[in-house]
Amino acid sequence: MVPLSWYLLLAAALFGIGLFGVLVRRNAIAILLGIELMLNAVNINLVSFWRYSDVLTSMSGQVFSVIVFAVAAAEVSVGLALVISVYRRRNTVIADELDMLKW
Repeated sequence: MVPLSWYLLLAAALFGIGLFGVLVRRNAIAILLGIELMLNAVNINLVSFWRYSDVLTSMSGQVFSVIVFAVAAAEVSVGLALVISVYRRRNTVIADELDMLKW
């Protein structure tokens, strides 16, 4: 049986890679991919804590994981729609060049 700490280290590494991708990348699509990695790290934490809890009859970890999947799907659909709309209007997806809300 794999100890809980290994799952937590995996989730921390995945979250760190996603955070690095969000902070360093300039491409809007790469930023969305970094956010997806961070949400997957949260899912690993939720399911691993559910698995190692004393009450295995409760489905709370899996329910939360499904909710996070639904939020991630909504984030991807709305985010990609915004990126496509910005690309059609400005011909770029570089986050530094998107200043439409500035005066």
